[in-house]
Parts: sequence; structure tokens; C-alpha cells
Amino acid sequence: MMVTTGLVAIDATILATAVPTIVADLGGFASFPWLFSVYLLTQAVSVPIYSKLADTVGRKPVILLGIGLFLLGSILCGFAWSMPALIAFRAVQGLGAGAIQPIAITIAGDIYTVAERAKAQGYIASVWGISAVVGPTLGGLFAEFLTWNWIFFVNIPLCLAAAWLLVRHLHETVEHTRHRIDWAGGLLLTTGMTLLILALLEGGNAWEWLSVPSIAAFVVGTLLLVAFVGVEQRADEPVLPLWVFSRRLLLAASLVSVGVGVILIGLTSYVPTFLEALLGVSPLVSGLTLATLTIGWPISASQSGRLYLRFGFRTTALIGSTVVVVGAGGLVVASTHPSVLAVGLACFVIGAGLGLVASPSLIAAQSSVGWSERGVVTGANLFSRSMGSAVGVAALGALVNGLMHGDTPTQDPEQFGDAVTVAFVAVALVALATVAAAAAMPRTTLEHSSPGAPVDDVAD
Repeated sequence: MMVTTGLVAIDATILATAVPTIVADLGGFASFPWLFSVYLLTQAVSVPIYSKLADTVGRKPVILLGIGLFLLGSILCGFAWSMPALIAFRAVQGLGAGAIQPIAITIAGDIYTVAERAKAQGYIASVWGISAVVGPTLGGLFAEFLTWNWIFFVNIPLCLAAAWLLVRHLHETVEHTRHRIDWAGGLLLTTGMTLLILALLEGGNAWEWLSVPSIAAFVVGTLLLVAFVGVEQRADEPVLPLWVFSRRLLLAASLVSVGVGVILIGLTSYVPTFLEALLGVSPLVSGLTLATLTIGWPISASQSGRLYLRFGFRTTALIGSTVVVVGAGGLVVASTHPSVLAVGLACFVIGAGLGLVASPSLIAAQSSVGWSERGVVTGANLFSRSMGSAVGVAALGALVNGLMHGDTPTQDPEQFGDAVTVAFVAVALVALATVAAAAAMPRTTLEHSSPGAPVDDVAD
């Protein structure tokens, strides 16, 4: 599971450092948020489908399918000849990532007890810490001394190793029965979210905000999502069962996950470019500065079990989200007088807080259901995080592009710095909203300790 998670973790940390180099080679600064957004979109909308399949045909074939798609997407990205081609191939990568991360976490939920899961999640989260150093280092080295294409080619041996380990060591017994996958719901969800993100990213850029294309994208996207809700209510086996948002614990955990997604993508997208444009640091230095975010996360995530076993999931998530607010406020202050040390310290504090809010809220959601529903619940939670990231990068990209008035960071670094500071303020506001979402979680009891046994929801 750690090697498999490493595929997504390294990809998340290695790309951000190379964005300026990619833009310099392929052009299209205004389009670069699509590199993240299309990946996150295809990842998000495919998560519910993969999660439903994992609950029906088993975890192993689904995660192996995801690795195969991720490998194909990585190879295609490495050979991309233009920004539109690279964006299209990132969509293929996202389809693979949609199976990898949620199914890996679901498997951990299957085989460990509630008390053990924090440590297991800590081991898996430590991959992000390792990747936080390895990813930016490789990204910076490739960008400076080789070519950016290698940030994708490096995935080839990792994908092969992960697939071999899973085939060799993961064994499961699944009762195979016939099921009907809700393809109509999946199509409506994908198309609706694509139109909304298209409207956010291209508004004020390809067309005016109040133009016909902009209004049409918003209206049609919203109508398709309304139709999606209607289809899910009638589907025999909905791709995203609406009951996962009708239970207080699951809804609150999903809202926390949305906030985590926005915060993560806000920092990942803009911290490296901000440091390179304002301070003139190399991609390697900017990447290692961002790495402090994913170093703080696994440290706190691995210790979160001690807190939630003693104080409960809700209290632990509240502590973590409060720490995130402190770190986000520090980042806003640091962005007005930028320094590598100040930005790195703020990112570390935010990462430490995210480890205390993301893991406990996810484990609480997983622990409230049995095996047959755990894949869907895990998928819904990570779907929320991915959608938070996808919409977050689109909204922040629209904000920054609007403030830049068509200029690039190299053309007007000072204006870019002011625009990113505004984006960091938006991230801090999302962090405050995450505190409110954590406060809405009900208190839970941990009466069951065997793998697969659900914990009880207890209202405040």
C-alpha cells in the first residue's frame, strides 16, 4: 500500500516545482491550472465508480486497473508536445489516481482495527513525507539539469513495482454477484463538474464573466448536477449513494475533506511559483520549501490515534483545523514579506494541522460502517477532497488570473505576489470554514476493536 500510494504522492509533489519550466517550454501560463484541475477532476469523478466496483468485485482488480491507467497516462505525458496535449494526458493519469488512493486506504480500513488504523494511516501518510523530499528534489533536478519530461517517466518503474507487489502479496476472497453500475450518474457528474470548472478557469480569460459562454457553462453544469441527484435517487446501485451525505458524521467528514482539498491545492499550486517569481529561487529550493507541508502531515497523522482514542475524533479534528488556521494566517503574513524560511515554517504548521484533521475524520467515517459499505464511504470522502481541490484550483486560478490581467509572473513579479497573497487569504478563509465543519462532527464511541466492525454514532 505504501509503494502504491507513492505513485500519487510523488506525482503530486514533483509537478508543482516544474510548472515554470513546463510553461517556458510549452507556453500557456493562463492554462497551467488545468494541469492540476483536469487531473483532479477525472480523479474525483472516477472515485465513486471505482469505490462501488471495489465493494462488488473486490479491491485488488480495481487498484491494479488504476495503476495501469496511471502508467499509461504518465508515458503519454512524458511525450506531450504542447500544453493542450499535456492537459489531455493528465486526464488519463487522473483516471488512474482515482482508483489508487481511495482503494489503498479502503484496504487499510479492511485489515486493521480502529485502534490500529491511525498507525497504519501514519505509515501510509509517511509516504507523503518521503515524497515531499524525493518529489521536489527530483522535479528540481529534472527541471534544471535534464528535461521536465522525466518527472513523468520516473513513474514507470514505480508503477511496475507497485503492481508486482500487489499481485504477489494482496489476497482477498470476494463473493462475485451481478451488479449494475450507474453509468448515467457517472456521465452526468463528470459532464456537470467539467462545465463548472471550465467556467471558473476560463471566465475572464477566454471570455468575459457575463458573456454567453460563461453563463451557459454555469447554467448547464448546474442543471446536469441537479439531474445527477435525481438519477442517483432512482438508481438501483447509485455511483454515489446520497445516503453518505445524509448521515451527520459522514456529511461533516466530507465537508472537512472539501476544505482539506482546497487548502492542499492552494499551497501546492502557488507556493513554488510564488517563491521562484518573487525571490528568484531555483525549482529545487521552492520544491523543498513546499515539502515542509507534507513532512508535517505524516508526523501528526501517525500520532493522531493517541488523541482520538483519548479525546475522540471530533476533538482531534478541531485541534487540527485550528492549527491549520494558525498556519494559514502565518502564510498570509509571510507572503507580504516573503522569505523561504517563513513560508516553509507556515507550510509545516499547516501540514501538521492537516494530519490531525484529515486522518481522524476519514477514520471516523470508515469506522461507522461495515465492509460492504466501506469502499463507498471512503470513496465519497476522498471524492469530496478531490472535488475541493478541483474546484479550488479553478477558483484560485480564476482569482489570480483576474488580478494579473494577462501578465505572467516573470513580466510583473510584484503584481503576481499581490495576487498570490489574495489567494492565500482565500485559503485562510477556507481553513476557518473547515473548523466549523469539524465542529459539526458528532461525538463517537470506540466500542468495537475488530477489523471491519463499525463504531457507534453518538449525538452531542
